[in-house]
Amino acid sequence: MAFEAILFDCDGVLVDSETIYVQVEREHLARIGLQYDLDEYMDRFQGLGSEDFWAALDRDHRELGKGSLPENFFEELDVATMRRMETELLEISGIKQLLNGHEGLRAVASSSRLQRLIQKLRHTGLFSYFDPHIYSGEQVKNGKPAPDLFLFAAQKLGVSPARTLVIEDSSNGVKAGLAAGMTVWGFVGGGHSHDTHAAQLEEAGAHQVVDTHQNLAALLKNGGPVGRRSNP
Repeated sequence: MAFEAILFDCDGVLVDSETIYVQVEREHLARIGLQYDLDEYMDRFQGLGSEDFWAALDRDHRELGKGSLPENFFEELDVATMRRMETELLEISGIKQLLNGHEGLRAVASSSRLQRLIQKLRHTGLFSYFDPHIYSGEQVKNGKPAPDLFLFAAQKLGVSPARTLVIEDSSNGVKAGLAAGMTVWGFVGGGHSHDTHAAQLEEAGAHQVVDTHQNLAALLKNGGPVGRRSNP
């Protein structure tokens, strides 16, 4: 199947930021009594927009009888996260080679805030590969797992959802791509990937799961075995 365009999630697909996010978030949450198993944390929260993420944490905190989250919690979390991003953030291995060999339309469609999204792409040297087609969950009404962002990106590219491929590393992102009527391939090549990561993406409905950008490039060159859920 020849795809008209590819929509890439950013965190955990283009840049290796999820491992930083997860470490900092879980550390800060544990300090206020919110402790999560890693698999549960990734399955529930990965890929969510900021507002949905904050609302879910606030509900969990209230259910523990602790009331609303502490004042300035998210501001402090944001500062700690960005401090590490500035010194540790790298692109996912192989992504630049893949993009250099890809001649079709493409866009970034990420739940990240637009300003932060652009910062991460610039920091890792990926901005020019996608500009001006860089889209954030801030630009649509409903974040992932709703299909809004992917449909918005496809509309901006002028392509049919049915001929669009989504590359996602989160269950919520996979669900969003499927709801948009797109082909979705899961990606488990980020530093945050864990033992049940591939299984979670398959359970969410990913048509294919790939573990490196080199394997992803090979699948794209061959048109991709749509519908088969296994690593190449």
